[in-house]
Amino acid sequence: MLTVSLFIELIRTRPRFIFWLAVSIQALLWTLVPWLFYVAPPGDVADVIAIGHGFPFGGELGPPLAYWAAEIAFHIGGLLGVYALSQLCLIVTLCAVFSLGTLIVGAHHAVLAILLMAGITALGAPTPDFGPAILSMPVWALALLHFYRAAGLGQPAAWYALAIDIGVLGLISYQGLMLAALLPLFALLSGRMATIVRTMHPLIAGVLAVLILFPHLVWVDQVGNAKVPAFAALASREALVGTLTAWGRLAAILALSYAGLLILIVIATNATRVRRAQSIVIRRPVVDPFARRFVYFFALVPPLLVTLVSALSGQTSPVVLSPALVLSALALVIAAGDNLALHHQRLLATAWALLLLLPPLLAAFAALITPWTGIELRITQPAPAMARYLAENFERRTGRPLTIVGGQTRLASLVAMFAPSRPSIFIDNNVTRTIRRDDIVEKGAVIVWPATDAAGTPPPDIKAQFPDLVPEVPRVFERMIEGRLMPFRIGWAMLRPRAPEGAPAQ
Repeated sequence: MLTVSLFIELIRTRPRFIFWLAVSIQALLWTLVPWLFYVAPPGDVADVIAIGHGFPFGGELGPPLAYWAAEIAFHIGGLLGVYALSQLCLIVTLCAVFSLGTLIVGAHHAVLAILLMAGITALGAPTPDFGPAILSMPVWALALLHFYRAAGLGQPAAWYALAIDIGVLGLISYQGLMLAALLPLFALLSGRMATIVRTMHPLIAGVLAVLILFPHLVWVDQVGNAKVPAFAALASREALVGTLTAWGRLAAILALSYAGLLILIVIATNATRVRRAQSIVIRRPVVDPFARRFVYFFALVPPLLVTLVSALSGQTSPVVLSPALVLSALALVIAAGDNLALHHQRLLATAWALLLLLPPLLAAFAALITPWTGIELRITQPAPAMARYLAENFERRTGRPLTIVGGQTRLASLVAMFAPSRPSIFIDNNVTRTIRRDDIVEKGAVIVWPATDAAGTPPPDIKAQFPDLVPEVPRVFERMIEGRLMPFRIGWAMLRPRAPEGAPAQ
């Protein structure tokens, strides 16, 4: 007698309930775990917030919207607000993919694609590491949804929604614009371009997208400092070898990120044929050929393009891959056929639950255990105590709040985040930065770096940047869990502000 597990029965009868259950659990865990167990933010979150603090129009790191969003979220809710913003991005991404999947393969197969996405670590585990790639994910997923509605289903209003998506993508990252360029390429290759250009809606939508981008384009034209991949570096053989090596590394990360998804597929399809297993068949309507080509194209081409451009630009983090992978699971569901047979129902439900729950639980476990192994993680750095100490010392000695911090970027960003006065970060004297060297002369600053000796000698690059730097006695801060870690010791120095005219020197 064929029996159906509760998990499979809910997929068959209440796919939207399963969708929201999966999305809610993942978002809740990845919001609470970093907030409760991380002392300092993961990845580049501190740098992103520090850059956004001055609300710049852009810089070497690209368009400003992600940095602004991080600063606003941190101002409203602290790090909890930033983690919640990351998960909101994930929720919107999954909603867009589910909506697109429902249009193409129906709700039952669409929710299967969403469940498979839990097995792609590049879409799940890095999501607390908020930045341009994470913010690009939902906008890119919405752009795909609106493009399919416009070009595939002939809905004119979708062109205007797509224009907003593309405009916002351009304000998040140049990678987003690169992905958006694939949309007209696909229209041309699929033979839909002739149909598309017969109406005025795409043209008007294009003008709308340019209007959204216009303020940033003006800024780029004025400063002439847009960050683009260093294609000129490919002129040398050594640079080409380095680029290919970096591309291979990213490809390996990409392959590993699919490990969990492959486990789910092996279990569901009974690929190992270990024993005969009952199966339940979930049927769908026949997929439209245009929709099939659309999903396959945007599941395969973006990862190849993003890994190549990321290798050219020196970005090797798995987070940068996130936007390019949003249709991977949907493509696999389409390739599986119209009648999808699911085997090992209880084992499949267990494996899916483990892939959903284990990553955040392992992250919490790592924050508690790794100090006892002697491995230092960024999330264990005592950033609040360090920032409070430096800010209080500066204010006590100068009578002014700390407004500028510089030195080693990671430590400076942590001080900029956690100091009560929320100082701005000085990185260099570039015209695109909100803080210049003249500001340091006027307002003073604290310069910070990892101390490697008892004297707190600054690194050569910091000493070259500030020749008159006089190091203070290095300071050691206690971690929440010391374990077997080396003491967290920083070197620091104070650059006093210029005294007002007529005032005695301090």
